[in-house]
Amino acid sequence: MPPSATSPTTSSRLTDAQRLDWLRLIRSDNVGPRTFRTLLNRCGSAREALAALPQLARKGGAARPGHVCTEAEATRELTLSTRLGVSLAAAGEPGYPPLLRMIDDPPPLLAVRGRLDVLARPMVGIVGSRNASAAGLRMAERLAHDLADAGYAVASGLARGIDTAAHRATLATGTVAALAGGHNRIYPAENVPLLERLLEHGAAISEMPLEWEPRARDFPRRNRLISGVSLGVVIVEAARRSGSLITARMALEQGRDVFAVPGSPLDPRAEGTNDLIKQSAALVTCAADVTDVLAMTAGQQPDSVPPRDIGADEDDLSYEPADAERNRVLDLLGPAPVTMDDLIRLSGIPAATVRIALLELELAGRLERHRGGLLSLM
Repeated sequence: MPPSATSPTTSSRLTDAQRLDWLRLIRSDNVGPRTFRTLLNRCGSAREALAALPQLARKGGAARPGHVCTEAEATRELTLSTRLGVSLAAAGEPGYPPLLRMIDDPPPLLAVRGRLDVLARPMVGIVGSRNASAAGLRMAERLAHDLADAGYAVASGLARGIDTAAHRATLATGTVAALAGGHNRIYPAENVPLLERLLEHGAAISEMPLEWEPRARDFPRRNRLISGVSLGVVIVEAARRSGSLITARMALEQGRDVFAVPGSPLDPRAEGTNDLIKQSAALVTCAADVTDVLAMTAGQQPDSVPPRDIGADEDDLSYEPADAERNRVLDLLGPAPVTMDDLIRLSGIPAATVRIALLELELAGRLERHRGGLLSLM
C-alpha cells in the first residue's frame, strides 16, 4: 500500500479579497514564487506588497517601474477561470498538492481543473522522450498501470510520447497533467481530447495565466511541478540533452527519489536514462522497483506540511538597507552565477539585508535566478 498523502489544512484559506490581491501580485512584472514569498514576509500582505512594488523597483535601479497587475485584470482572470471550471488554490487550501508546498519555490496560486481529490493522493511522476520507441511506450503504459493498481496517481506533462502513454494508461484511475501554458492554451493541441478525458478522474494544474502560450523556458517550470507533486519520478527514455533530465535534476533538488528505465546502449533515446543509472538513480524494470523504494522512504515524509507562502519563516525583512550595502551586493554580482551564501559571506552584510537588496534588484528586472539557487546580474 502507498504511504498516505498529507491533507491540506484549511486554516489558511484566503478570503476573496486576499485571493484577488495574491493573483495581482504574482501576475505583476518581475514577481516570481520566491519574490512573492519574500514580499509577503517583508510587507505583511499582498495588498501592502502591491503598494510597495514601484518604490522597491526604483531602489533596485529601475528606470521605470514594471507593470503592476490591476484589479480589473485579475478580476477578469478569476471570472474566466470560473467559466472554464478552473479554481485557484493557495498553499494550505483544498486542491493544492501537499508535497508541492514543500519545494523551495511553490506557486503561490495553482490553477486547478478537474478532480481535486486526486491531488491529495500519493503520486509518482513518469516522463520521457517525445520521440519514444515502441518499447518505451509499452514500458510507460505498464509502469503507469501497475503503479495505479498499487494506489498511486500518475503525474506527467501531457507531452507527446512517454507522457501521453502514461496518461492514457491511467485515465480511469486518476492522472495529473502539469501544463507549461495556461488552461486555455493547451500544448500540444493534439492532446486536448486526451486532457478532456483525463479530467473525468484526474486533474490538470498550471501556474501560468489562462491565456499564456507556453515558451521554451516555461517547460522547466512545468517540470518542477511534476517532480514537486510526486514522491518520486521515473524517467523511461531520455536522450543526453532531454528535458526529462531537467525533471530528474529538479526531483533530486527537491529531495525526491529518481528512477530510470535502462535501455539499449545503441539507442540515443536511452543515453540519458543509462547515465542516470550510472549516477545512482534506481534502476527500474517493473513497478515494484518503484513502490519498494517509496515504501522504505515513506517515513521520511513529514506528517504535516506548513504553507510555504505565509508566516514569518524567514529573517526579519523590515530593515532598510543603506546605499553602501546595496552597492556592495551589486558589486559582488555579475554575469557569472553565484550563491546566496557566497553573497552573504563575501559582503559581510546580514542575510536579511542581502535578501532585501536582491528583492529590489529583481523587481527592477536586473536579477536573474538560475537552477540550484544561483543568482546573476542581467
